[in-house]
Amino acid sequence: MTQEALRLSAKEKVGYALGDVAANFVFQTLLAFQLIFYTDTFGISTKAAGTLILIVGIGSGFFDPIVGVIADRTQTRWGRFRPWVIATAVPFGIMAVLAFVTPNFSPGGKLAYAYITFILLMAIYSMNNVPYSALTGVMTGDMKERTSLSSYRQVGANSSAFIVQVLALPMVLYFGHGDKAKGYQMTMGLFAVLAIIFFCVTFFTTQERIQPPPGQESSIGQDLKDLFKNGPWITLFVVTVLIFVGLSMRTGTMLYYFKYCAGDERLFSLFNMVGLGLLLVGVMCSTALVKRYGSRNLFIVALALSAAFAGMLILMPATSTTVVIALEGLRQFAWGITAPLLWAMMADVADYSEWKTGRRATAIVFASTVFGLKAGLAIGRAMASWILSLFGYVPNAIQTADSLLGIKLIASVFAALVLFLGVACLFFYKIDTKTNIQMTTELAERRKGYAA
Repeated sequence: MTQEALRLSAKEKVGYALGDVAANFVFQTLLAFQLIFYTDTFGISTKAAGTLILIVGIGSGFFDPIVGVIADRTQTRWGRFRPWVIATAVPFGIMAVLAFVTPNFSPGGKLAYAYITFILLMAIYSMNNVPYSALTGVMTGDMKERTSLSSYRQVGANSSAFIVQVLALPMVLYFGHGDKAKGYQMTMGLFAVLAIIFFCVTFFTTQERIQPPPGQESSIGQDLKDLFKNGPWITLFVVTVLIFVGLSMRTGTMLYYFKYCAGDERLFSLFNMVGLGLLLVGVMCSTALVKRYGSRNLFIVALALSAAFAGMLILMPATSTTVVIALEGLRQFAWGITAPLLWAMMADVADYSEWKTGRRATAIVFASTVFGLKAGLAIGRAMASWILSLFGYVPNAIQTADSLLGIKLIASVFAALVLFLGVACLFFYKIDTKTNIQMTTELAERRKGYAA
């Protein structure tokens, strides 16, 4: 058995997963709270918030491939990607807090502050998360171990999501004592400290095992050419964009739903507690289901179910909160099954490129897909804010029937339609179980030759 195919220890998997716990203290806060923080606490309009999120989100995404190119060419005794994780830990924590500070500035000054802090946060996020994500592709070359590693990662990520989406709002209210601006700042400060600690643990517990072929020489142009000739990567990129457009539309709107449609924003925490609890169950079922049905087929079915349960929200009266919460549990269980698959398939796509071209560029594959993720989040939150404005939403006021309908449509029908587009695209993903086994076997043989 080659070194890269060795089973990873539970310690290494947990250590790796803590990196995603750290990143998701920020990612989940942006996903669930950024839009409503900007409109209802920070004090900028829905149009301005949507435009800001779109411009910075997509603009920062173009930085991801640059980080990927540099990371692929980083040479240290600690590896190519791990040093980035620890070097960015403290700046990551600092910017996470500053992005949720509400300064006593004029409206124009506030908008400028929001742009500057969000740009810097997204830049540091890229420098941290692209190399971190690329570690999945170099810690092991075994397909089953990658799925297991991704499952650990998703348990970590969704444990963090549970903390943020269930506890963040009560923490904001508790720390703020009626001042939500202060509450957000204090809450993010606590998350930032924990994130720095967890990134350090990831650095010290993980190991990079897979290296590019000896003597590999490739230019940035060659890396990009290989990328755009990689059919599975193109499919996965489009799927990633669509998934996170739909996910961010729904997740970013649900606090509005409970605050204005259901009339009790405190139910948001219970809603997320049930949903994320069942999501973790779905994540833990994923590895076993992949072995039986294969990554692509399982992804198609589970994502379609998640989209269907999301769409059903439009049929529920706002007073039927028990049914709404139950539907969220079903949606999150289905989504949890898909969650490890995306990251494991990214590693497969990197292998596919090496298999076809003889050249390996792990980080740029992950970077370009992370760009798709960030673009999807930005587009989804921007669309949500613009639709809210179109339907006449006014912050911290009694909403009209039109604005209430707009909130429900964003979180249900519109989000579900985008997710179903993602399902359709997955039918074009060509790395099935048979291809994956063949690819893994042949690459293992090549690497034995390199070692010899």
